[in-house]
Amino acid sequence: MTPSMTDSAVKVAMDIIASSPATTQEKIEMLLEMAQGFQKKPKTAQDLWNAVSLCHQAYDLCDEDNLLWQARAKVGIAVALKAIPDVGEQLLLEAKERLEEVLPILQQLASPEEVAEAQMNFGLVLQSLVPFHLARMTDSIQAYQKALQVFTWQKYPQEYAILHNNIAIAYLSTPLTSEREYLRQGLAVQTFEEALKHIGLISHPREYAMLQNNLGNALQYLPSSHPLENIVRAIAAYNEALKVRNPKDTPLEYANTISNKANALLNLPDDPEKPEAGNLKNLLQARVYYQEAWEIFTQYGQIEQAQVVLQVLQEVET
Repeated sequence: MTPSMTDSAVKVAMDIIASSPATTQEKIEMLLEMAQGFQKKPKTAQDLWNAVSLCHQAYDLCDEDNLLWQARAKVGIAVALKAIPDVGEQLLLEAKERLEEVLPILQQLASPEEVAEAQMNFGLVLQSLVPFHLARMTDSIQAYQKALQVFTWQKYPQEYAILHNNIAIAYLSTPLTSEREYLRQGLAVQTFEEALKHIGLISHPREYAMLQNNLGNALQYLPSSHPLENIVRAIAAYNEALKVRNPKDTPLEYANTISNKANALLNLPDDPEKPEAGNLKNLLQARVYYQEAWEIFTQYGQIEQAQVVLQVLQEVET
């Protein structure tokens, strides 16, 4: 679908909603539902801008007393702005401002789940602002922790897994002095392991694979006095992820995990008991994985990832 088609489709839909006999409340709900449709699977950035304009239209229909729906429209705008691929910080700052405005209103009027979802989005926005030095990672983690008070593993395993993943990645991105480096890596590993106590292979395969893959990455780069032990643990985590990820159903996730596993194999002696004997066998296995990952990334147009893998592959060849 070309952006211009979705544009005109949105305008037509807006006109239909505007002239329909539906109540104002129904129109607001229809507009926000359409906006959500664009946000869930955006094909282009234009889809996200369409979501922003639909939320604006919904907001304009709300009267002063309709505080909850005004807040929901602002959340919709913030979530769409956060998702628009942009190199600057401007849209993120606007998203942050909207969420800060509405969180107190949601806390008074919305369900705990709706508040927690807004907290989760707020955490993501703050996390994205950290590289611009416009937010602190600790505030982002705090927002995720608040969301976790509602999104427990018993009731909301999917959100629980995603929040733990976000928290661990936040720890890994926290700038710390080199002597405290091991601390943040350790916290990240702990966070992944905590989530994996409750997120199982059978019940939640997708989240399980995501957590295992990222646990492997955290272990692989964990500063430690037992580096070999951590690499062995990292490979075990990648193997768990590969019970779910495969070239047919999840090609890009699969390529991601096998290239991570290949990185670990590069540093693993064939016989950990005799490291001096080298790692020719593991090098050859790593080469096979890199080759396969490179083919998949190339096939799916992931040019940047393909180039990174190709570079390592060439180093392995030499």
